Amino acid sequence: MQVLEHLEPKKVFSLFEAMCAIPHGSRNTKAISDWCVAFAKERGLEYHQDASNNVIIIKPAAPGYEDDQPIILQGHLDMVCQKISGCPKDMDREGLDLAVDGDYVYAKGTTLGSDDGIAVAMAMAVLDDKELPAPRIEAVFTTDEEIGLLGATALDVSPLKGRKMINLDSESEGIFTVSCAGGNTTACILPVVRAAFAGTALEITLGGLTGGHSGAEIHKGRANSNMLMGRILRALAQKTQMRIQSVDGGLKDNAIPVETRAVVVVSDAQAAHQVARDMERILQNEYRTTDAGLFVKAEIAESAGLPLDLPSTESVICMLQCLPNGIEAMSADIPGLVQTSLNMGILATDEDTVQASYSVRSSVDSQKEMLKDRLSCLMEQLGGRVEFSGEYTGWQYQEQSPLRELMVEIFRDQYGKDPKIEAIHAGLECGIFAGKIPGLDCVSLGPDLLEVHTPREKMSISSVQRVWRFLLEVLKRSKES
Repeated sequence: MQVLEHLEPKKVFSLFEAMCAIPHGSRNTKAISDWCVAFAKERGLEYHQDASNNVIIIKPAAPGYEDDQPIILQGHLDMVCQKISGCPKDMDREGLDLAVDGDYVYAKGTTLGSDDGIAVAMAMAVLDDKELPAPRIEAVFTTDEEIGLLGATALDVSPLKGRKMINLDSESEGIFTVSCAGGNTTACILPVVRAAFAGTALEITLGGLTGGHSGAEIHKGRANSNMLMGRILRALAQKTQMRIQSVDGGLKDNAIPVETRAVVVVSDAQAAHQVARDMERILQNEYRTTDAGLFVKAEIAESAGLPLDLPSTESVICMLQCLPNGIEAMSADIPGLVQTSLNMGILATDEDTVQASYSVRSSVDSQKEMLKDRLSCLMEQLGGRVEFSGEYTGWQYQEQSPLRELMVEIFRDQYGKDPKIEAIHAGLECGIFAGKIPGLDCVSLGPDLLEVHTPREKMSISSVQRVWRFLLEVLKRSKES
């Protein structure tokens, strides 16, 4: 007996439940991809499957819609696999145990994968409806979105004729996402030289910061421990002869770092301790609202090996003082949206280099390139270099969007109010598609999903019902756009 068989819309929830029976965590998508292909074969639909397990399924236009523009429906096949402590389920090999509690569907002891299984289920239900009045439907199911948009990046879009796309990967009903940031990881690498220096070894720790996501929370003015350590090291060098032994902080380039430690060798330990106390007072005042737990401390340390020589120490300080960080530009189109930013998320020292790793973001690709060039220019002057990786395209806000206008009109008709038009300062698959399909008109939406990526994840049944009715009406009235 199916757990969701009594829920409406029956086809959507039936397909969602069938999907949940197949393990489909990131990097484990071959079985779910083959399931999509089998679905297409059974219905005689055109399909394309690639080596990354992406699947495109195409349904011809309904009578009367043959001359209308195709609509791309898009979601991703992979889910984040998490479970509660003690849960025996092997999520690589076993399906989910679904349950219903009032208005919510959840999975017992694990994540539900409504992000983005419900998108796949809705798109497949559209493909399965032989009576649905709609133009040509191009359903695109990508893989490994949760670990870096990998499937979308690898996808060959040549089978797609559509220039309108509805992405079903949003998590809040009534919010239309219309822009996202592109980005990359930029590593700034500074070669260093080591030499003997007599003095007292101290470990300087700056910690207790709030941190946060470098996209969603970069606008909140929170302290970056790596950048503030540059100020502390500069203050130390002004009060006493000093050499840096090492400087390390942060764990992920896309997270605002909360703690950085530097081992230094100083000729005047008393002066160094006073600098630490002074800088703690100064920084606590500056960040008293955003980072109330901020502290700076200096403790005697054991010197392990040679410190950097004076030129290398000065170059590291200059790098940390002068490299940009934080918001570079706000959007002129969407009030309150961060358009361009960068975050020095990781600072690491080895024997021959000090490396600062950045997450660079912008919804305007030319500004992302500008930041890459700025970082390159400064590092060249310091005798260092930059390395770029993980490039993904931004999705720039379009003032003219017939698809968005149609969807807003239909939303007003069905909900009696306007939807919220939103952009996010993070990467979405829409950005990848916008970079591959010139002139793409795209909107992202979805039903209410709560606490995704956690074992507490749940999906609102009533919200799925409303979003499904909305989607069908958009497809039906797409002749108007």
